Amino acid sequence: MSGMPWMGAELDPLTWSTFFTTWRLEAGWLEASILLLSLYLLGHRRAVRRGDSTVRPWRVVSWITGVVLMYVSVASAIGAYAMSVFWMHMVLHLMMIMVVPALLVLGHPLTVLLEAFEGPARERVQRALHSWPVTVLSHPAVGLLVYSVTIIGTHLTGFMDFMAEHEWAMTAELVLYVAAGYLFLLPLLGEEPTRPSPSYLSRLGVFVVGMVPDTIVGIVLLQTNHQPFPRMVAMHPDWAPDGLRDVNTAGALMWAAGDGLMMILAMGLMITVITTPAKRARMTGSWLEGVRRSTLMEHAGEGSEGITDADSDEALDAYNRMLARLREHE
Repeated sequence: MSGMPWMGAELDPLTWSTFFTTWRLEAGWLEASILLLSLYLLGHRRAVRRGDSTVRPWRVVSWITGVVLMYVSVASAIGAYAMSVFWMHMVLHLMMIMVVPALLVLGHPLTVLLEAFEGPARERVQRALHSWPVTVLSHPAVGLLVYSVTIIGTHLTGFMDFMAEHEWAMTAELVLYVAAGYLFLLPLLGEEPTRPSPSYLSRLGVFVVGMVPDTIVGIVLLQTNHQPFPRMVAMHPDWAPDGLRDVNTAGALMWAAGDGLMMILAMGLMITVITTPAKRARMTGSWLEGVRRSTLMEHAGEGSEGITDADSDEALDAYNRMLARLREHE
């Protein structure tokens, strides 16, 4: 059965040749990408000119790569065939909710935004970044909830059939995916001027929990023996693969690639923690650090007044003074 025009009925069957040669303009996504690149580079350039930019060049490259990859995913064959082959739709999902957001988060756009201003304007931006709406949205629990609801809600409900009949719904879905992925990864991969700043151990824990929705959706779609999206599959072009096998393949892809990407991000975070002393010191967060300092203060006695402050150098000095007194006693 022939599909609706926007669903790819006019496309040739998917082959390696058509995969690499099929492109669409996607003017809206192109305009959005140009705007994101322009604003970011303008803000970064202003900070560099003043000499107070803390955003490293590789982060700038990460942002540019993320924006370009976002457009390429939609404008290339990945986006063109997404409504004709369901497993290709799953590839697009994974790109838009994990790969692209990870690159955008690593670009530190909020830091670029803050450093683009100076004086009172920067203070206002800083207050906005520390406001309760931003604090709530940047909390790991909120990001995990939004990510989970998005993954499960768009795959295990009737959303796919609804999207097959309304072209605007696919655009809304992809925007939602980028936003959900960004909120999920912001407190896990980012070092932005927002609150809270979770410990790296808790970040790794959130990554592990984040695999659950990918696994649930993947297993359900992989093992289903009936068509969960009948209207969407009915609109596929004649050359499209068998509907049920297509859904099963997409489920396997979500399970394997989704969890695999999550593990890669978690491993990358762990490597940076191990190789960076400042991050290694924050591995377990403030609770264990507080216990350590309390124990030091009990044994250090005099000269440990600064040990309860946030400055770890003072805690180290107090610890050294304690060792010196022990040596004198011996």
